Amino acid sequence: LRRVWVQNFLVEHGPAGARVEWRTNDQVPPSGRYIGSPYDVEARYASKGATVWSGYKVHLTETCDEGTPNLITNVETTTAAVSDDATTSIIHAALAARGLLPKIHIADTGFVNAALFVDAQERYGVDLIGPTRGDRQWQAQAGAGFAARDFAIDFVQQRATCPAGKRSQSWTPALARGTTPVIKIKFAVSDCRACPLRPQCTRARTARRAITIRPEAQHEALRVGRAREQTADFAAEYARRAGVEGTIAQGVRSSRLRRTPYFGYAKTHLAHLMTAAAMNLARLLRWLADEPKARTRHSAFARLHQLAA
Repeated sequence: LRRVWVQNFLVEHGPAGARVEWRTNDQVPPSGRYIGSPYDVEARYASKGATVWSGYKVHLTETCDEGTPNLITNVETTTAAVSDDATTSIIHAALAARGLLPKIHIADTGFVNAALFVDAQERYGVDLIGPTRGDRQWQAQAGAGFAARDFAIDFVQQRATCPAGKRSQSWTPALARGTTPVIKIKFAVSDCRACPLRPQCTRARTARRAITIRPEAQHEALRVGRAREQTADFAAEYARRAGVEGTIAQGVRSSRLRRTPYFGYAKTHLAHLMTAAAMNLARLLRWLADEPKARTRHSAFARLHQLAA
């Protein structure tokens, strides 16, 4: 109770004496430490789109082979404040400990990034597949300027060459947001100021162009990943991931996967494991009874559209 009180209120001392006030948003602890419920001190607050809740997350991993039933192979429970990409390596480690690592792991955008592409391949020999987050720079968003991908990068010489043929002036390893290794590359002001391609490169009138890239292995993995996303093979492979969305929906409908009647991480995780075991048992029984796998359901309107086409 004291921790909940301290995290939400503070005592202000003024000329009229001491008074209790609500903490402002910038005075409240980060979600990873903020107690989301006084009934469960391990529960944490999170938001995703329009959904807001205090509690936990569950991440399910399942097989998706054509000739066998889809079985859940790993259940990972985290607090709601833990990002999805923070669990990818944990999931791989858990699968490796039980000898269940897949050759290909298909995951949602939240579970992949440049560092995880490299980590999955180098540490576990897993080909991690998933849509990457797009380049947020205006050049890439507009498709009308020179984005970082348009620069030639030479990691051996530690320099970059811009589309106008000018070489970079500086190459500085740094940390983005204090945790992510990156390389900041800057070009000479004199080269940028006189460049006829300047409007396609930067909107600043006086500053020089600078780009930020990942270390070599991550840079290459991200480049290959984004190129693969544009292929028909990727679309066909990634479509198989839709099955796990059905698994989550089944768990929510049949076993209240998102609302366990327990407090605390340990009991919540146990409830998730029991739910996954029950779903696996039901799927095995249906498979032994020669019941075919369920197909994606289409609404009556969608079926009518297919007939009209």
